[in-house]
Amino acid sequence: MLSEPLNAMALLANFVLVPAVAYGSQLALGALGVTLVYGILRFSNFAHGDTMAFGTMFTILFTWWFQSMGINLGPLPTALLALPFAIVMCAFFVLLSDRFVYRFYRKQRADPVIFVIASVGVMFVMNGVVRFIIGPDDQNFADGERFIIRARDFKQMTGLSEGISIKVSQGITVVTMIIVVAALFWFLNKTRTGKSMRAYSDNEDLALLSGINPDRVVMVTWILAAALATIAGSLYGLDKSFKPFTYFQLLLPIFAAAIVGGLGNPLGAIAGGFVIAFSEITVTYAYKKFANYIVPGDWKADGLLQLLSTNYKFAVSFIILLLVLLFRPTGIFKGKSV
Repeated sequence: MLSEPLNAMALLANFVLVPAVAYGSQLALGALGVTLVYGILRFSNFAHGDTMAFGTMFTILFTWWFQSMGINLGPLPTALLALPFAIVMCAFFVLLSDRFVYRFYRKQRADPVIFVIASVGVMFVMNGVVRFIIGPDDQNFADGERFIIRARDFKQMTGLSEGISIKVSQGITVVTMIIVVAALFWFLNKTRTGKSMRAYSDNEDLALLSGINPDRVVMVTWILAAALATIAGSLYGLDKSFKPFTYFQLLLPIFAAAIVGGLGNPLGAIAGGFVIAFSEITVTYAYKKFANYIVPGDWKADGLLQLLSTNYKFAVSFIILLLVLLFRPTGIFKGKSV
């Protein structure tokens, strides 16, 4: 029957394709922040995961404030209204971190490993601040409509046994990612400041001789990284929920995405985000029901047909990261250029 493969496709779309596209968009935005800092400031920022948590915390606080005043966006999450304010607060804190931590080592022309160690210290400070202000527990701040399309409605429209549901948060994530990526690439390629950042990334000494202001480049880089972290973290929190420790764990798949794509290459960060997301979800999905739709009746599966438990999804990122570092350290897109 034709309905059997169609049900199988709907099942796979609902539990693999749609979540992977949304998760991949979140990882891509997070990896873009990591790759910008690496490409321009030349060190791996281990505080990026907690920068996401820090920015998301302010998104939640402003969202609660707006909700208490009766301000909302109707069917859309109020968090979208809070996002610009959270970006400003996160950028302010990140610039303070640069002023009191990274600038000293930059003037000393310290080795990249020194910056990495310093970023670990900043990471613990940000993590502690977030836990102190908002607590360690889950915080659900999503409001407005929950679904663009519900599985029940999809079943009624198609007559299939399996439905496809798309959450508003997933739709907003994909649309926001496309807008942010387009705006970022336009900024880097068309504006004078963006071209200065690219020149500084390619050759710092030559850029300084050309009259480029290094302090301005550094400041804009940190602001962009803070904005990307806040947007990525807030979208992830809307789609799932907010818990500070989760963002610390997200550091692994985000770095894996950046390295798989080619650390320092924005296109690679986007591609790497989707590679990691689809890998994690396809490897940890239980294919029993899907297989039973497409195989003959005598071959029905008894087990879950699951390669790895969802508890080990971050292990997938680690394995991919390890393989890339061993066999293609430059990533899919050879880079270290912005």
